[in-house]
Amino acid sequence: MKKHIILSSFTLLLAFILISGSSYGQSGWISLFNGKNLDGWKVGENASSFSVVDGAIKVAGPRAHLFYDGPVKNAMFKNFEYKAQVMTMPGANSGMYIHTTYQERGWPAEGYEIQVNNSHTDWKRTGSLYDIVDIKETYVKDNEWYTEYIKVEGKHITVKINDKVVIDYEETDADKRPDDHKLRFLKSGTFALQAHDPKSVVYFKDIQVRPLTE
Repeated sequence: MKKHIILSSFTLLLAFILISGSSYGQSGWISLFNGKNLDGWKVGENASSFSVVDGAIKVAGPRAHLFYDGPVKNAMFKNFEYKAQVMTMPGANSGMYIHTTYQERGWPAEGYEIQVNNSHTDWKRTGSLYDIVDIKETYVKDNEWYTEYIKVEGKHITVKINDKVVIDYEETDADKRPDDHKLRFLKSGTFALQAHDPKSVVYFKDIQVRPLTE
């Protein structure tokens, strides 16, 4: 009898580890997008700008923002590592917001936008903290998947493009923001993907987060 109990306990423990691993992975990364549909994400105006194609979120259409609204951390992140696989089509403009809050319409007022733009007429390129620390250099090409990584710890933001650090920023000037950027500072919040305009087509997949100690 004791042998059976021990085996049953071991089986339950193994099942728990396997289930936990499928959600969190051995490294602590948690998937925010299931590759099948937009469950756990929320969009207001122009919802048709977002769809799922071949395991990726396709962004194509008029201005809209897709906010993470799922169960991970109750969609409230402070210190974290975040990464996504991104591919831009020629002339595309998009972005990924951090520490933001759901809005039904308009450009998100809260948090930082990390730019996605390799060939749009806007000179502020991929990796920029939009309007705060802007990058002129282009590090990746259209029509190719690349990794965009963001780390927030305390008041520090690091952005990497394919493992190359392009932003290393300490927030010390939030009180000096112009009136239309007063809410662009680190606190806590969710993530969002941007549909910029009908001519911009961008794909996102493998969207993951690794929460850090707060």
